[in-house]
Amino acid sequence: MNRRGRALVLALSMSIVLFAAVGGFMSGAMAAREEGNSYEHLRIFEDVVSLISNNYVEEVNVDKVMHGAMHGLADGLDPDSAYLDLQQVTQFEKHETIPAGQTGIELTRQYYLRVITAREGSPAARAGLQPGDYIRAIDGQSTRDTSVFEGTHLLRGKAGSTVRLTVLRGNAADPHDVELTREELPALPARGRIAAPGVGYIRVAEFGRATADQITSEVASLQKTGATRLVVDVRGNAFGEVESGLAAARLFVSNGTLAFRQDRGKEKEPIAATSGDGTIQLPVALLTDNGTAGAAELFAGALQGNKRGEVIGERTRGRAARQKLVKLPDGSGLLLTHLYYLLPGGGAIHEKGLVPDVAVEQPSVEFGQTPPAGDPILEKALATIAEKKAAA
Repeated sequence: MNRRGRALVLALSMSIVLFAAVGGFMSGAMAAREEGNSYEHLRIFEDVVSLISNNYVEEVNVDKVMHGAMHGLADGLDPDSAYLDLQQVTQFEKHETIPAGQTGIELTRQYYLRVITAREGSPAARAGLQPGDYIRAIDGQSTRDTSVFEGTHLLRGKAGSTVRLTVLRGNAADPHDVELTREELPALPARGRIAAPGVGYIRVAEFGRATADQITSEVASLQKTGATRLVVDVRGNAFGEVESGLAAARLFVSNGTLAFRQDRGKEKEPIAATSGDGTIQLPVALLTDNGTAGAAELFAGALQGNKRGEVIGERTRGRAARQKLVKLPDGSGLLLTHLYYLLPGGGAIHEKGLVPDVAVEQPSVEFGQTPPAGDPILEKALATIAEKKAAA
């Protein structure tokens, strides 16, 4: 191996060792070490780098290869873990103010950036973006190597400014270019109405600090108008802090475990209902879809796991974890998932999602087409509630 090749191997190998130290890539190698097969992955990696260095048609750019390698390592973990360069680490550490203009898109990653959901009433929702849409490019820049952290920042900007997305849906061969005008998006309160005789419907589009109080107020109003059962709709809800979702769950669960926290190397920590919880006693049906994520998943999972409500609709997205920044010596860093939230029964949510008790698929809609009339998930929920009442 020539001198430049050895330098490349050393630089990349050191990066992998650092990554191993924070608990990522080298978990398999550490296990192999106990069997006398120490650092087998590094030896293979060295062979690959040597082949690249000696056989690639052009002289290898060490910085470019390192950048790609670190991205690749983080991509192999989960969609929310990422490699951050020096500038991105500075943004993260200083909590730099993100421009107020938003598109309303919550992102995940699967080869390219992908839409978890488009926030209700947002520019993205009005443009027809749906859960599962791939964003292949932002303002002409491919998202193939773009992290969720970077993509989220690229979508933000000054209110009134525009951003152009190249979107691919389903198995379509041709992408669509969509131009969105960023807006300042107001908080979305929980809203209630009577959906059928004796059935109250509450739409929760996001979870915030005031959501639990809003739900309490809406339920009280619905009960005054004759509601004896509830439908709580958290479809497309991927917004808000986990704590706000758990606070809302406490309204419905009087005792038992709401969820577990599972940190690296620690025992599962239960999050339990406490005295005074469970003030809302009405039977509940929960509506979910592929755009239900995060706080909404913990809310729905707490009620489902404690037999306080049936989940009706689609499997949820599976995004219930927290990340922390681990800095590298050169100032770059790794944003690593270090904590999972688990269901009351101990099952995983992250990258798994909640399985509905009654599965109902949302009808697929081609890009640019008007969705069909009706709401099959809500209709199924109302029919299920009516059947249970008749059987009671």
